[in-house]
Amino acid sequence: MKEKTLRGAMSSAAIGLATLLSGCSNLDLLNPKGSVGAAERDLIATSTWAMLIVVIPVIAMTLLFAWRYRASNKSAEYRPNWSHSTGIEIAIWTIPTLIILFLGVLTWKSTHELDPYRPLESSVKPINVEVVALDWKWLFIYPDLGIASVNQLAIPVGTPVNFNITSDSVMNSFFIPQLGGQIYAMAGMQTKLHLIADEAGDYAGESANFSGKGFSDMKFRALAQSPEEFNAWVAKVRASSNSLDMNRYNVVSQPGEKEPVTYFSSVDPKLFHNIIARYNNGNVLDLQDNSNCKAKG
Repeated sequence: MKEKTLRGAMSSAAIGLATLLSGCSNLDLLNPKGSVGAAERDLIATSTWAMLIVVIPVIAMTLLFAWRYRASNKSAEYRPNWSHSTGIEIAIWTIPTLIILFLGVLTWKSTHELDPYRPLESSVKPINVEVVALDWKWLFIYPDLGIASVNQLAIPVGTPVNFNITSDSVMNSFFIPQLGGQIYAMAGMQTKLHLIADEAGDYAGESANFSGKGFSDMKFRALAQSPEEFNAWVAKVRASSNSLDMNRYNVVSQPGEKEPVTYFSSVDPKLFHNIIARYNNGNVLDLQDNSNCKAKG
């Protein structure tokens, strides 16, 4: 009877686990397509395995002790005066200490290597993209190309991308899970992120910070393309009849949900600067000079 009950419980647990995992067939975070994303996945995996060295034995011993010293087990040794074991003391202090030291070194090393403000080393000239978080859409400005798009980001494969990120609304979080990184977008400030796509593909981008009723649809597509495909995409954007000056921007920045992809063949070169400056009495923090953090008008 007990064995039948145990088998039934295990079957139910297996069915429940399978049901819970049925929606996890597309784990973007664990399927990176860029070097930054791959490094972050490896960090998650390494940290998890290191912690499991303690977690698994603790769970196993808890179940073992509960079974071995159950009330019905009359053969279990009863030692009411036991109070100390040097071996146990050494084990419970040494193993966690070593794991903490390992995780500390790993965190220190990876924190500097994966610093979002640290440019990626590459022989390929990077492309610059200015990102503006709006309600509830994303605006991407290519200052070197003089074009812009809404809810669609295109980048060439194997080319580092330097993102400057801000918000013209509440705080948001810019995130492309398969390329790595996640960084806040805040009004009146600009943050940085450096990513690279090692494989061509159509990747999901999203806001990772709740920002109101349209938050769930604040998504975009990140297109990692070959140089030829990227040039064709740039040509398509430049063929658009739309231009993005401050007057048109005031219309684009109005709250909207499920906004379609929109292209702009020309952009006010000071648009990103002006979006930030409107919150700082006309000044913008100069991130190119971190030593004295001077502002420029």
